[in-house]
Amino acid sequence: MVRYAATHIEPAKSARSRGSYLRVSYKNTRETAQAINGWKLTRALAYLENVKTKTEVVPFRRYAGGTGRASQ
Repeated sequence: MVRYAATHIEPAKSARSRGSYLRVSYKNTRETAQAINGWKLTRALAYLENVKTKTEVVPFRRYAGGTGRASQ
C-alpha cells in the first residue's frame, strides 16, 4: 500500500482546506491553489490581493488552452 503523506506535516506551518457546493470554477480554483502552493502565508495573501487588484496574474499551466465554457 502506498502512503502519500509519509512525512510529518507541521500544523503550525501548513494549512488545508476543502469546500463543497461552491459556486466557483474548479479549474480556476486549481490553478490558483497551485500558484500559491508552498509559499509563505504573508506572500500568498499579498499575491491574492494583487490578483484581485489585477497587478499580478495567476498562470494557467494545466488548462492553458482555456478553461472551457460549460457552467457547473
